[in-house]
Amino acid sequence: MFDPVDQLRQPVTFPFSGRTAKNRFLKSAMSERLATFSTFDPCRRGQPTEELVRLYETWAKGDIGIIVTGNIQIKKDHLEATGRNTIIDKNLPSVFLREWTEVARAAKSQGSLVIGQLNHPGRQVSINIQPYPEAPSDVEQPSTGGLLFGRPTPLTKDGIKDIVDRFAYAASVLHEAEFDGVQLHAAHGYLLSQFLAKKTNMRTDEYGGPLVNRAQILLEIIAAIRQAVQRPSFIISVKLNSQDEGFSIEESITVAKLLEDAGVDFIEVSGGAYEQITRSSRDKSYTVETREGYFVEYAELLKSHLKLTKVVATGGFQTSQGMADAISRGAADMIGLARPLTAEPLLVRDILRGETKHAKGDKFPESPMLRFVASAAQMAEIGNGQDITDFDNEFQVARFIAKMQKEIPVAISEALFS
Repeated sequence: MFDPVDQLRQPVTFPFSGRTAKNRFLKSAMSERLATFSTFDPCRRGQPTEELVRLYETWAKGDIGIIVTGNIQIKKDHLEATGRNTIIDKNLPSVFLREWTEVARAAKSQGSLVIGQLNHPGRQVSINIQPYPEAPSDVEQPSTGGLLFGRPTPLTKDGIKDIVDRFAYAASVLHEAEFDGVQLHAAHGYLLSQFLAKKTNMRTDEYGGPLVNRAQILLEIIAAIRQAVQRPSFIISVKLNSQDEGFSIEESITVAKLLEDAGVDFIEVSGGAYEQITRSSRDKSYTVETREGYFVEYAELLKSHLKLTKVVATGGFQTSQGMADAISRGAADMIGLARPLTAEPLLVRDILRGETKHAKGDKFPESPMLRFVASAAQMAEIGNGQDITDFDNEFQVARFIAKMQKEIPVAISEALFS
């Protein structure tokens, strides 16, 4: 009898690096918030901790094909959130090579490939961290969930070159730490996404206007990484929005073709931006399928336009049947999982062994941001060797919500729970 999970057990080989993932699962990047942090001294930020290493040791035991580490920032004073981001910045006293090598060792200990996701938030940096953000243009980030953002300063051409160099430098550090590759975060409204979207890119030089110009910084970063890491087997991947305000599906497909021409091994399909995370799925400005796998339809469309680059569909998968269906019908080459793996870090192993067919659910009210906060709490528990809170339990959910309402500012509390 045919076992649909067999589709998920199959390895996948990437076209440009020649590397092979042992199965069709990818742990999608999340901000682990398990690095050092100082509010007043940026030079004491971003060092990977023992808790981060323990988190990746745990995920490694889950038999995941590719593990993508979360949201490594390339500039110590431009962070995507207040507190505990990992950072690789050439201007820090240390690049923490020994610590990154330990993270890589932990993540690779059971045969997974490990990819480091690199990011710059652009205008999406809290005013508490950076009151003078940098972005393609001076289009201000609206206040979201009680957070305030400064009006950005448009990057000069020298500033853009510095950003390109910083991405390449961070990639070279991860290569030296024995990571298998990097992922460039060009989704969720961060800097590279801001360059791609007409809404946030009002430039009139070679980095604005036509789509090929708006994608130029992304292509320059890829070329700079190739120059900095002279190793053909080093994977370069990109996380890309299916669409966004000022960035259409057709433009996303065009960018994907440019990325394939640039030798990108895989594109992880995602969607949304910071402005949207406090909204319910009913309010989102982009179309999300109500069936399993939010972006499967777009992933399938994108895949039909690519000849070599692999496509990863992330978001909304709950059952092994739904995951296997996406692979078997050719909609995606790999399945990306994020929050399900904070609740059940060994979920992939259990699916591949046939011990479970469904990811654990939760009893939260409709609130994407609340789920993000809950996943961060679970990652901290794993990193600290504690039992993982079961948010499929109504009592645990009520207790967690009460704790959050007590500990966080009123404005953010209202955004989370309204």
